Amino acid sequence: MWARGNTQPEIMTGQEGFTFLARGVVFRGTISLEGDVRIDGQIEGEIQSTGTLTIGEHAVITGDIRADILVTSGKIKGTIIASEKITILKPGVLIGDIRSPSISIEVGAVFHGQSDMSAAIQSEDQPTSSGQIHDPAAYPKRLRAPDS
Repeated sequence: MWARGNTQPEIMTGQEGFTFLARGVVFRGTISLEGDVRIDGQIEGEIQSTGTLTIGEHAVITGDIRADILVTSGKIKGTIIASEKITILKPGVLIGDIRSPSISIEVGAVFHGQSDMSAAIQSEDQPTSSGQIHDPAAYPKRLRAPDS
């Protein structure tokens, strides 16, 4: 890698694009991440992530999280918004409000807060495709079970 004349790029296999914040790391502030990330340390502040954000069982997060996919078995206290999915695995503890179209909580995991499973998570800058908010209650025939 450091030798002169070596113009070959270093090739990493298996974990390309994967970021890891190890146990013992303490970070305070706002952190923006791209790609798949695993956190096993302690973070106090805001996390913004594209890709899959994995919170390990030794991690302690205090603050708000915005990610595409969140998988946690650690301790989180804050508001979570995931555009695709939130998965809480045991022995995970999540205290705070969560918003995602898909939420999964494994037996043995703890969730204390409110959940919102909106069909699609839109950022404040992005209006819905038609510019209208759709209310499922406006379509009662679609909500009824078929008569037997």
